[in-house]
Amino acid sequence: MEKIPTWMPVVAVRLVDDRGRWLMHRRPPGKHHAGLWEFPGGKVEGGETPTEALVREVHEELDLKIESRDLVPETFAQEAVSEGRPPIVILLYTCASWSGEPRPLEGGKLGWFLPTDAALLDRPPLDIALMSRLLEKIAD
Repeated sequence: MEKIPTWMPVVAVRLVDDRGRWLMHRRPPGKHHAGLWEFPGGKVEGGETPTEALVREVHEELDLKIESRDLVPETFAQEAVSEGRPPIVILLYTCASWSGEPRPLEGGKLGWFLPTDAALLDRPPLDIALMSRLLEKIAD
C-alpha cells in the first residue's frame, strides 16, 4: 500500500485571556490568505502529535511557552477534497495558560478580541467554520 497522505493535518489554538478575549493573528502580506485573521497555529510535521506541533508552532509564531497538558480539544474543520493536493483538516484546541507575552515573530499583527468582535473579523474559510462552532458552543 502506498503511503500517500489523504489529508493535511493542521493545528490551531484559541488562546483565552483572563478577560475572556481570544488572540487572533492577522496574516502578513505575501502569505496565502494575507490580511485575514486566524487562530494561530500551523502544520503538523512528521513524527509529531497534534499537541506537540501546537506547542512548537506557538513558540515559533508567538514566542509563547504552552504545555501540552493545558491544551483542550475543541473542534475541527476540513476543506472539501480538491484535485492536486490533500485537503486541510484543522484541529482546534483551547488554552488559557501560557508564559510570555505574544509577539508576531513571523509577521502580521496580533489582537485580543471578545468572541462577538472576533466573529466580525475577515477570516479564511476554515477559521470561519471553527469560529461558528465555537460560538454555537458558547450559546448553548
